[in-house]
Amino acid sequence: MEQAIQIRPGSADFPPSAFGAGADAEPIPGAASSLVLVGSRMRADELAAMDRVHVSRIDAAEAADRLRARPITDILWLASKEAIEPETFIALCGVAVAKSCRLVCETPLDALDRLMAAAPGALRVEWLVDGDATDRCVALAAARREWHRAMHEVTRDPAMERIDQLQEEVARISRLLVELAGQSRGGLPGTPAPYAPANEGFGDYTGQVRAPVRDFAAMPRSFVPEERTIDRQRAKAVRRMLRQRRMREQYFPADLFADPAWDMLLDLYAARLERQPVSVSSLCIAAAVPATTALRWIKTMTDAGLFLREADPLDGRRIFIALSEGAADAMTRYCEALEE
Repeated sequence: MEQAIQIRPGSADFPPSAFGAGADAEPIPGAASSLVLVGSRMRADELAAMDRVHVSRIDAAEAADRLRARPITDILWLASKEAIEPETFIALCGVAVAKSCRLVCETPLDALDRLMAAAPGALRVEWLVDGDATDRCVALAAARREWHRAMHEVTRDPAMERIDQLQEEVARISRLLVELAGQSRGGLPGTPAPYAPANEGFGDYTGQVRAPVRDFAAMPRSFVPEERTIDRQRAKAVRRMLRQRRMREQYFPADLFADPAWDMLLDLYAARLERQPVSVSSLCIAAAVPATTALRWIKTMTDAGLFLREADPLDGRRIFIALSEGAADAMTRYCEALEE
């Protein structure tokens, strides 16, 4: 049974129209965001305590049907283990896409790859892995911000400051990679959207269109050409850089030198040289920060055109993360500059 928890009208929030208007419609000042929670009453109480949100809790067994019957839903929040069973998750994702609402999903790390592969590409999801109250506040702010195209900002809370810092850091890394690639203007070269001709570095695949599925099979060592030998040596050097970065944590606080974007770039570049796939959960571990923070970085780097999502050719329930062609070219130039 659906349970309305609390309504807190706000003065600066602009959710979509109550009558199904799209994201480009005229916003409604002073309305609260409508949030449907599939999870525990404890989480419902926590979310309802936040300003300008109307929380309704629905049991997992009847979540999809209840959600279809609701006239207005801005955000769907999955907080219970029952809510992220495969069948329930797929059904709720389909309803969320149909109703054009945002999804926030709390999940353990071991289920992350499966759930990300099942989420439709048209659905924007905020992922929380063992998140705390601050992470949930940031996720709610991000879910609102994507929908609310017009905003009158009176004050800035720590969550919004944190999002701005992440965006500024990604912009700095993007500018650095562009400079390394020798580009004076525009975006990174060769970034597919979502596909691009693979004319460099793929040998037998020259001139063809690169699809999300890649061939990770390696040649026998005795037949590996000189170029592959260089790739192996460079991959070892990149892995050594990653180990050195982790060694600092034995002598200094880990958060003092936290740089998850660079750690992920190094890990993906080394995996590309080794022709090995990288799962989302593996990349979160390589980032050396909490998984929820790493997921936000992956999303930001993907939106910036540095990372690509690729399907696992052997398991449709899992996806891989890889470097875009432009980012890989910039990393190659960076490593060549270090070797001079």
